[in-house]
Amino acid sequence: MKTKWSKKLLMVTLSLSLFAPVLAACSKGEGEEAGQEKVLRIGTIYSYGGDDSYLRQQYTDIYEYTHPNVKIEFVSAIDNSNYRYEEPKPDQKQPDPFEETKKLLSGPNAPDVMIMDTNVYKKLIRENMLKQLDPMIQQDKFDTTDIVPTVMDGIKDLGDNNIYGLAPTFGSSALFYNKKFFTQNNIEPPKDGMSWEDVFTLARRLKSGDGANKKFGLQLNRWSGDPFYDMTGTYLSALQLRMFDDKGDKMTVDTPAWEKAWSTFAKLVSEKVIPTQKDLQQDDSSNGRYNPLASDSFLSGKTAMTIADYSYVNDILDANKNASKIKNFEKVDWDVVTLPTHPEAPGIGGNIYLNNLMGINAKAQNDKDAWDFIKFLNSEEWAKLKSRSSYEIVSRKKYIQPKDGLNYNIAAFYTLKPVTPNNQEMDLYNKYPNIYQVQEKGREIFQTVLDGKKTSAEGLKEWQKEGDKLLVEMKKNPSKPANGMNGGTTEIVPAG
Repeated sequence: MKTKWSKKLLMVTLSLSLFAPVLAACSKGEGEEAGQEKVLRIGTIYSYGGDDSYLRQQYTDIYEYTHPNVKIEFVSAIDNSNYRYEEPKPDQKQPDPFEETKKLLSGPNAPDVMIMDTNVYKKLIRENMLKQLDPMIQQDKFDTTDIVPTVMDGIKDLGDNNIYGLAPTFGSSALFYNKKFFTQNNIEPPKDGMSWEDVFTLARRLKSGDGANKKFGLQLNRWSGDPFYDMTGTYLSALQLRMFDDKGDKMTVDTPAWEKAWSTFAKLVSEKVIPTQKDLQQDDSSNGRYNPLASDSFLSGKTAMTIADYSYVNDILDANKNASKIKNFEKVDWDVVTLPTHPEAPGIGGNIYLNNLMGINAKAQNDKDAWDFIKFLNSEEWAKLKSRSSYEIVSRKKYIQPKDGLNYNIAAFYTLKPVTPNNQEMDLYNKYPNIYQVQEKGREIFQTVLDGKKTSAEGLKEWQKEGDKLLVEMKKNPSKPANGMNGGTTEIVPAG
């Protein structure tokens, strides 16, 4: 065992040594003197339970190896270890990520670099709390032309066409499809740039069978059989269709746009084009036997197309490699295309995430090393080292390649632009923890539409009326469940 681990350590050290001269040459901070140790503080919104090993492996180990005079310290705006060790209290107000990040950036142990999501990033720009990076990029002639537009255009949109941060990786989803469904039915497969209506039409042609043999045309979320969640979280995301106004005073759902969405999904469910949770449970044909793919309708051959994130590629590859071990499983011949889009929002994808934006504190004491660090993590060399990441995609186009030598359409993950976050809506979710009850009321009423007890128009009028009441009660008692709601938790999915 010692020999085995010694060999692994030697291989890692040699790998780092090979890259060290190149990385150090492009990354060494100005004025760095031998033997002079400097501290670079890096901030995150949430802590990792007191263990920063993941952050170090992901971002700083290689940097520290090539910059022995720089000591990295991590600080966080919110200590989330309480969620693990303390029983949650119903009336406890949750910390606001933006407000806590503001305190961190202006406090005694303020970070030089801040790693954040788009919502906090956009607000910090508005508050002049991040340093603009354009002058540094121009001065160092730092090449950003190879960063995919999905990332660079998204960053510029958030900063009024200026750059206040860079993201070395991004998360994205695409439309996966099973080629067998299309060849068997002599149907042309999906292609990049399709509209939602085009994909729904295609899905209708692919549905077939009944009972245990039922095949669905489309699943909008590989983990979900909830049409309301799929509609608000995926279909409507790019349209940024709001449930309530910016102040949370009035509902905004009794509109033609919402009625179109409800009617569209009610029809898809009634025609058995997309599955509900009940459908997925009924379609379980394992008869009590262990089936590692029981919860995956796409890999199980029950669904022709599904929307999933980049990490799903790993699941498909793994299942295909182990096909001989899985009873009654046939390898999936698959590919991907871009997410469907709306004519009202051309080129905008609903499921693209920039969760690792890195910016410099406007009051950073060590801004030169802060820029050096950000430049390092967004360099071609770093992208090359991290290009085999399983869960996110590197932002440098040159190093975005299909895995295992395959030839699937990987560009589908970075062709569309991300949706600009709606800060006003997220502020309301932070300010009023129980505002999710408005969404739950909509889910409840939408179910009556799916059951045929109401029309979409009638359901939306009821949601408008009942939601207005909930908003009033919510403002009177922000941390308490409103009358008629059980106060249980649910995942918050803003429509925009």
